[in-house]
Amino acid sequence: MRIAFNAHAKVRNIFDLQRYIRNYFVILHTIMAIIEISSLHDAGLEVYSSLTEAQLRMALEPEKGLFIAESPKVIRVALEAGWEPVSLLCERKHIDGDAKDIVERLSSRVPIYIGSRELLAALTGYTLTRGVLCAMRRKVMPAVGEVLKDARRVVVIEAVTDTTNIGAIFRSAAALGIDAVLLTRDSCDPLNRRAVRVSMGSVFLVPWTWLDKPIASLHDYGFRTAAMALSDDSISLDDPCLQQEERLAIIMGTEGDGLPQKTISEADYVVRIPMAHGVDSLNVAAAAAVAFWQLRR
Repeated sequence: MRIAFNAHAKVRNIFDLQRYIRNYFVILHTIMAIIEISSLHDAGLEVYSSLTEAQLRMALEPEKGLFIAESPKVIRVALEAGWEPVSLLCERKHIDGDAKDIVERLSSRVPIYIGSRELLAALTGYTLTRGVLCAMRRKVMPAVGEVLKDARRVVVIEAVTDTTNIGAIFRSAAALGIDAVLLTRDSCDPLNRRAVRVSMGSVFLVPWTWLDKPIASLHDYGFRTAAMALSDDSISLDDPCLQQEERLAIIMGTEGDGLPQKTISEADYVVRIPMAHGVDSLNVAAAAAVAFWQLRR
């Protein structure tokens, strides 16, 4: 359908005004691909309402996978970092409100679904998103060598499955100057929507990839490894020899069991955080932040 619209047309009566406004919004919605929804079962909303994290990830074909970025701030960080939006979902009011600058950046090929707060509130976790969600396309993950090329301080996350901890570790890594993050395959996906939200978008700022070879393979890239663990032969985090290492990989393990004994025995250093009052451990995200600060370069 073609609509003639003259922005300088004279408004002679109320009918002209109504026709003017109606044509304006039809054209605006056509340019921006804005789609009003009446049900969470409408076509195109599956990514927000019914697909599981595993289905979004598409492990067998990751380049076709998607993830959800939540809240205007996180979406802006992702767009700035070059991640490709697939669609946007928000309340009507956010088109000219919190999401206005985001909407203006989107291609006309990116559908923008809008609905009432009452409707969208039925989505799990929606109330935590500040009313704006964006489906984005996953990237093909870089090779380990590419991620480590210019890195001096990296963290290896082994078997950490808690989404909140993954997000918090990424946020600390970005803030405290860690150059890259490597994860073993039994760790949580950093693009899990809760992990992305907790990281405040930091998963888009720090280079990361999966580590499929043994952690000891990092020696091939010139890295020495430091396992954060309690053992009889551990050294203090403030030991000067750690700061002197040109390239250091800090290994963080899951809460409870910590790092496997094999990882500890194969590490170049076993490192403990000095603590008071008989406390023997910290949450893995808190321990990571302390280690990043002390060992930064």
